[in-house]
Amino acid sequence: MKRSLLPLNALRAFDAAARHMSFKLAADDLSVTPAAISQQIRSLEDFLGVELFRRTNRSLVLTEAAQLSLAPLKEGFERMEEAVDILTESKTSNVLKVSVSPSFASKWLVPRLASYYERRPDAIVKISATMQITDFKAEDVDIAIRYGLGNYTGLYQEEILRETVFPVCAPELLEGQPDASSPCAILKHTLIHDDSTAEDDSVPTWAMWMKAAGVEVPEGMPALHFNNHALAIEAAVAGRGVLLARSAIAEEDLKAGRLVKPFGEAVPINFAHYIVCPEDKLKNERVQDFIDWIRSETGNQAAPIEE
Repeated sequence: MKRSLLPLNALRAFDAAARHMSFKLAADDLSVTPAAISQQIRSLEDFLGVELFRRTNRSLVLTEAAQLSLAPLKEGFERMEEAVDILTESKTSNVLKVSVSPSFASKWLVPRLASYYERRPDAIVKISATMQITDFKAEDVDIAIRYGLGNYTGLYQEEILRETVFPVCAPELLEGQPDASSPCAILKHTLIHDDSTAEDDSVPTWAMWMKAAGVEVPEGMPALHFNNHALAIEAAVAGRGVLLARSAIAEEDLKAGRLVKPFGEAVPINFAHYIVCPEDKLKNERVQDFIDWIRSETGNQAAPIEE
């Protein structure tokens, strides 16, 4: 059948009536009257020469043929909606919507965005800083940067930055201490804890680091706890204590001299930062360009994405 002959309005009415099994609810869904739905169904049945509903005692029953048609019909409407979305997005092709954790946004992404705007001066970047995992089917998001183990089933994922952890503090915290670089010197200070990854055993804790460094921690040591690593970093910068910091989040403060790491070696962890998005988003030029920019910032040498 030629596409120009498809009775799209009648098919939409049938789809709504079949989903709700009610002409009234279908009418509410499509903002028309129940009589209009009934007329569209009759016209579609006449057009196809096939009965779609059996009407018994004020109830509707789908015929076998109608039931078999529902899945491909639903898929067809979804594909048309995707096509409309693509056409609509083309009007705002310079807009990029990025979901990212608050810590990574404030301490890594935002300080580097100037170089992205040098690359794309017409870009409009909309950042959603959240710890919630993005539901790409329900949310209007182009790409996400997530911190975890990389188990993002059904999505394109690319590791962009692996991390280590090490103790850091403000430089003034060490003033006047001759043995300031000894791991035991940490015991003179408040321990700042990042609880944001507390449920994962692969992320080192203060207890694990102290044990590896051969330091016995006395009970009742003063402590500060945060559920956001960027806040924990700010507390360390303010001289509130010593933090077991993640390398990517602490990098800018270390470069600027707001933090130092005198106490010991870095410890690798299994967590890393990943680019995550649906496979079809990779066909979008602005998504490709953003991923390439992230690669250039992290030194990731992954091959360019092919359409």
